[in-house]
Amino acid sequence: MANASVAPDKTSRPNLGKHRTSGIRRFFKQIDLQLMVLPALVLVFIFAYIPMYGILIAFQDYKLGNSFISSDWVGLKHFIYFFNAPEFEVVMKNTIIISLLKFCFGFPAPIILALMLNEVRKMFFKRVIQTVTYLPHFLSWVVIGSMVTSMLSVDNGSINMLLEKLRFIDEPINFLSMTEYFWGILVTTNVWKEIGFASIVYLAAIAGIDPHLYEAASMDGASRFKQIYLITLPSIMPVVIIFMILAIGNLVNAGFEDILILASNPALREVSDSVDVYVVRVGIDNFRYSYATAIGLFKAVISVTLLTFANFIARRAGNSLW
Repeated sequence: MANASVAPDKTSRPNLGKHRTSGIRRFFKQIDLQLMVLPALVLVFIFAYIPMYGILIAFQDYKLGNSFISSDWVGLKHFIYFFNAPEFEVVMKNTIIISLLKFCFGFPAPIILALMLNEVRKMFFKRVIQTVTYLPHFLSWVVIGSMVTSMLSVDNGSINMLLEKLRFIDEPINFLSMTEYFWGILVTTNVWKEIGFASIVYLAAIAGIDPHLYEAASMDGASRFKQIYLITLPSIMPVVIIFMILAIGNLVNAGFEDILILASNPALREVSDSVDVYVVRVGIDNFRYSYATAIGLFKAVISVTLLTFANFIARRAGNSLW
């Protein structure tokens, strides 16, 4: 008995042409939104992607005035010089420690502030606190640095005067010249400057939580702390994870402006010389552009690696950037 041939099921095959057409239709249906995004894409392409060809000088002995084509190729010379530099261990240690301190204290601080503000019932008081905490973000580091320097000054500095009045110290302390205080001052200043503005995203995420969940939890006898732990935190966890991924990818960026301004005293170089500050001090100021670019490329590779690793771990948990 001959085997009967089975006709292929045409409905089981994906219609790629139809999906492509529907994608094009959705694009033109949202043409107004696409046009709104277009200027941002153009700016990113011009100022972020086109200049990337400049990383070529990391593998050259580039001299100002020469073209990239005419410069001599030296391969990994500048990378090897940086790895063998006497300052390499100090620079990397300071960068990692400062970045970890900023992450450990600066990342949870706006989440805690958002949770606390969400519990405030007096709208006037809530708006005052929000305004006070948002304001430092809009001040430049020059202004912030001047304020901190004035507060910690030996001569009529408010912090020294307060400590003397409370009899905690007998004579003023020059905080900005002592290495043991620098990391604490730097991290505290960063948290104070950014905590309010960074909490906006978490407040927006909390505002999107269904209020019926809190009503049901309250009827079941859950306290406010239990509601925060069982409802608020799990609801905003996807947002927290996304920002944590970005923060982990940014771990090798210890900062530049804040360190440059607060660590103007050469006595602090031992604890303040991060990668970015070292690039400016040794690379840019000495016209060693290839050396500075090589260090920047090295830092960028580490950042991308950390970002990819953090996203991989987050994807296993169910939330990721891609």
